[in-house]
Amino acid sequence: MKLIKSLLGLFSIAALSPIMVQANMPKSQVLLADLNTSYGVQVSIVSDKNSYNNQPYLTSAGLYFTHEVIADELSQTDIAYYDLTTKQITNITNSPVSEYSPTIMPNKNNLSAIVVEADGKQKLWQYPLKSEDAPKRIFDWIEPVGYHAWGGESDLVMFILGEPHTLQYTSVEAAKGQVVASNIGRTLIYNNSTAKFLFSYTKNEQHILASFNPQDKQVKDLLRLPTQVQDFILKDNTTIAYAIKNRVYQRKLDGSDEVSQWLNLSTYCEKNITRMSYNNEKLAFVCDITK
Repeated sequence: MKLIKSLLGLFSIAALSPIMVQANMPKSQVLLADLNTSYGVQVSIVSDKNSYNNQPYLTSAGLYFTHEVIADELSQTDIAYYDLTTKQITNITNSPVSEYSPTIMPNKNNLSAIVVEADGKQKLWQYPLKSEDAPKRIFDWIEPVGYHAWGGESDLVMFILGEPHTLQYTSVEAAKGQVVASNIGRTLIYNNSTAKFLFSYTKNEQHILASFNPQDKQVKDLLRLPTQVQDFILKDNTTIAYAIKNRVYQRKLDGSDEVSQWLNLSTYCEKNITRMSYNNEKLAFVCDITK
């Protein structure tokens, strides 16, 4: 694995890909807020802001995210890892193809990610974290995969691109997706306390937050979200949080209409917070660097 200079973002990766594309991805920066310090909220810079850095996945030890690699005005994406202790960034995949949406698998030994294969198809792969085993495709036939979330064991939901986009449920053993809902949003979360998945979808021209129960295969509408909210996190077992511009709001999952501001991050993000990940009193967030 290749070590990359962190903080002020001097990412320099020389490997060129045969399927790299013209560099025109939107610029975004990953930051990390420690919400429980003796000085209040402390925010540190994780990535540079001169390229695409997005889709954070925060664990107790570190932060995985999608990082754009640019060379000779061409680009691809790799999965990067920011160690919370050493403050160093490592390129986890460093491959000739593009990877997105890093997610730790239930066994904690593998990272799963969406891979844009050489023929352009988007499929789900796994990358070993604790061995020298080679990465491998998880599903041969399920594609095009946009996002995914693992359940309690080897089951998962996937955002399958199409017209319309669909939410599909499957397991590693089954290897065949079951359509759960259509017109879905990009955020997929597994709530360990309820053993249900959370997702959003458009229903009757309304933006609805819903749950999917993998036991009885039922979808239950929970509440209506603001139309501009595509990304949300699970703050605790009963509370979601989402950003509007550069402020983060929280709301209970019990259907209550009460919404309160949780964090004002305007000091650290001038425009819009587009993605978030939360773990153990730390919040990773992505700031749009649109000029």
